[in-house]
Amino acid sequence: MSDYGKSPLTYGEYLKVAELLQLQKCLAQPPSHDELQFIIVHQAYELWFKLILFEIDSIIKAMDTDRVRQATWLFHRINGIFKLLSQQIHVLETMSPTDFLDFRENLKPASGFQSVQFREIEFVSNLKKPEMLQHLNADPESLDRLKKRLDQPTLWDAFLNLLARHGFQVSEQDEIALKKDLARLHEESDKHYDLFLLSEAMIEYDEFFGLWRLHHVRMVERMIGNKPGTGGSEGVRYLSTTTDKKCFPVLWDMRTYIRNAK
Repeated sequence: MSDYGKSPLTYGEYLKVAELLQLQKCLAQPPSHDELQFIIVHQAYELWFKLILFEIDSIIKAMDTDRVRQATWLFHRINGIFKLLSQQIHVLETMSPTDFLDFRENLKPASGFQSVQFREIEFVSNLKKPEMLQHLNADPESLDRLKKRLDQPTLWDAFLNLLARHGFQVSEQDEIALKKDLARLHEESDKHYDLFLLSEAMIEYDEFFGLWRLHHVRMVERMIGNKPGTGGSEGVRYLSTTTDKKCFPVLWDMRTYIRNAK
């Protein structure tokens, strides 16, 4: 069929800009000046989370098929996103605590705990906590998504399988032996260079993920002090317990066993 007479694709049509700009629905009455930026920042987070999950799934497929360099390349992309997400938090800090209180009550009982995409990122990053499912009981579709993630392999699972195919000891029954063997990634980096670069991209991912959590906690504390979260959580007290979490603790601990290779 001929395309004669058909209008050329426009920027707005391709990106669905008209639809996108209709998705910010403020609730405060009288209107609160800062509610719009609060919504936009969090919607932007969810878009970035979508891309992170897409790339993580691609990384797992790459590791499963021994495309180590492709997995490393995509980790660098995700790490760039996490650096951006940490910077994005500071946009929220242009809002004062009283500005936030203008509309905060309207958020209840909604909570960041209900971000299914963030919980999926945690689960697939080796931070599975089944108790998080309870926060999505009122959203069956999201609950089903998270249950599937709970049963699926993680980035760490894919990495261990990759290492096993390259002759490393990957039994997690003996963590000391595992850490000592993984130290070879550094001691014999010339021999295992692609795997060495992948492991360093993974620890960078873990680091930036943790830094994003830390920036988030400090921003929340700056906004609400020790008030409870809108969903009924302990707020900052709970969030502070998450800042020491590591996705790949073995990659951190194995550094204890690295010997000078020279």
